[in-house]
Amino acid sequence: MTRAIYRITGADRVSFLQGLVSNDVNKLKDGLVYAALLTPQGKYLADFFLVPAGDAILVDIAAEIAPATIQRLSMYKLRADVEIEETRLYLHRGLGEAPEDGFSDPRHPALGWRAYREAAPRKSDEAPDWDAIHVAHVIPETGEELTPDTFILEAGFERLHGVDFRKGCYVGQEVTARMKHKAELRKGLGRIRLSAPVTPGTELTSGGKMAGTVHTVSGDHAIAYLRYDRASDGLMAGDVVVEWERDVV
Repeated sequence: MTRAIYRITGADRVSFLQGLVSNDVNKLKDGLVYAALLTPQGKYLADFFLVPAGDAILVDIAAEIAPATIQRLSMYKLRADVEIEETRLYLHRGLGEAPEDGFSDPRHPALGWRAYREAAPRKSDEAPDWDAIHVAHVIPETGEELTPDTFILEAGFERLHGVDFRKGCYVGQEVTARMKHKAELRKGLGRIRLSAPVTPGTELTSGGKMAGTVHTVSGDHAIAYLRYDRASDGLMAGDVVVEWERDVV
């Protein structure tokens, strides 16, 4: 997925973002910060990485949602000493230990590293199968599992280090905190095994009742959004038998 890289500068850049995003911006001292921007009702608008860059903070975001997200951030500027501009930097990614100019992906060790460079990355026949990695560890993607009707806790943001419950207020914080303190989530993402090929978007049923939706598919596995109370036995995607692999992280 194509990424856009923006630069946020100004004396108020940290406090500005701190009041808007789901994670603690002060964690930038330790590397990348994965975060989301939510509606006041707690629903997903965008996810992105915040990147420490000296006297600036970079925003690494899917290009398809970048213009609307930057426009919304700009609406919140008011009189804050903040400037937002697009850069000509490119995202580079790889597996294993991060290079000197790179940062470990904070979501999961299997996702390797991210770096931001002036030169475009070269295409490689040995590029990692990112879909397979995302499915293996149930890591949601912008525009796939992460859509405007998503609640970030159902998408696994706590497990992916994308939300902080001690940082104080941000847009959508109240709803997110209430969901955190429920006894348990009734819906969310999980990895499923498919007995035959299935197209993303296929509905899952159990006993004739709606039980979820198939999202990213890789081989005979997929990420699915599930109603947990209906996903235990007899899960089907049309005529295809499906098994929910409960303990995958």
